[in-house]
Amino acid sequence: MTTTYDPRDPLYTDEAAVREEMARVFDICHECRRCVSLCTTFPTLFEMLAGIDGHDAGLMTPAQQDHVVDQCFQCKLCAVDCPFTPELHDLDVDFPRLALRARAMRFENDHGTARERSTARMLGSADRIGTLASILPDVANHVIAARPRSLARKLSAAISGISSSRLLAPYARQRFSAWFSARPRIKLRNRQAAVTVYPTCLVEYQEPNIGRDLVKVYERNGVECGRSEAACCGAALLHAGDLKRFRKVAKANVAVLAREVDQGTDVVVPQPTCGYILKHEYPRYVPGDEAELVASRTFDAAQYLMSLHGANDYVLDTEFDGDVPKTVTYQAPGHLRAQNIGYQGRDLMKLTGARVTLIQQSSGTESMWAYRASNDAVALEMAQRLGEKIDAAGGEVVAGGCHLSNVAITEQTGRQVSHPLQVIARAYGIHDEP
Repeated sequence: MTTTYDPRDPLYTDEAAVREEMARVFDICHECRRCVSLCTTFPTLFEMLAGIDGHDAGLMTPAQQDHVVDQCFQCKLCAVDCPFTPELHDLDVDFPRLALRARAMRFENDHGTARERSTARMLGSADRIGTLASILPDVANHVIAARPRSLARKLSAAISGISSSRLLAPYARQRFSAWFSARPRIKLRNRQAAVTVYPTCLVEYQEPNIGRDLVKVYERNGVECGRSEAACCGAALLHAGDLKRFRKVAKANVAVLAREVDQGTDVVVPQPTCGYILKHEYPRYVPGDEAELVASRTFDAAQYLMSLHGANDYVLDTEFDGDVPKTVTYQAPGHLRAQNIGYQGRDLMKLTGARVTLIQQSSGTESMWAYRASNDAVALEMAQRLGEKIDAAGGEVVAGGCHLSNVAITEQTGRQVSHPLQVIARAYGIHDEP
């Protein structure tokens, strides 16, 4: 038995070792049941074990084990709540990392269908697809904006494996990097810090307004902004089990980000999955001094401002003379909660005087899991649950730190959703660009 979460271990992708470890962990989870309400993974596991003699996870078939793992969308919240994690208990349970190991084993051993592998390649090609879509946004958005379950969407799904029933984020006409390069140089009156903005593929290609507002809010507060040259973080590759391509991406990005950090800047990330990858996965999969340096200097965009606000020698502008909502409903993304940094987006918005209601229901969009056609039924149920909680909370403004989750909220409620930095921008009186 190999209880290991180290991807460098020779037995990390050995099928017999992985399946034996899955049986061990499944038995522990069955006895505990603490995470049964978090997602469908654990109810699926417990239902299967109920039909097995002695509820022995060692008697599960490989197909049953794989079905349980396929339910995990890497929100990491069970690991946050687990009493048996490696840091706390000698049972060494980290279910999300076990799921990553199982997927890596299956990918390396060429398990799964051709369609599953093509979908993984599609989701892992964010920069290539984003570049093409930004050249011909009308063509790309025509397909994306087609009516759910329409013939156009079904044809697209047949080719890509991407859900034909979900609302998808459109591509922007101007990429964030193009806007950043074209904007006039700003000379800060009171320079207090310097950062490198790592926009992520979501902000770069689909919602550059988040990046624009981030830069404007930071500059108003004396934080000089540069733009990172690093590529997409590769989260979709990691979550699909394609370790070879993920390591290649990670190694290249670490080299770029380390050079930028060496120039005296911190790295700020406006999307939680990408921030989690830089801080927690790069040091694990491409270990070394550079990866550790990047991880130690990477911050969530709201976290960075709040950390400066708490510093003795820094002054955060708390004069909000723009549009300040009375109430905000804020969905805290799973990958932000998994970073154990608190609810920094909520706390930042509270500085405006708004009353913020916290929603902790996951959207299921972590790791792009919800956009796989094969996950439609379960993913839609999770999104509906989130939508119901958003509607019940009310709120003059709805905010969320993850663009994919925000799209799911819009899909379910019809409401437009803002990033916390955008709420702050409007509160400062910074207008949204057309």
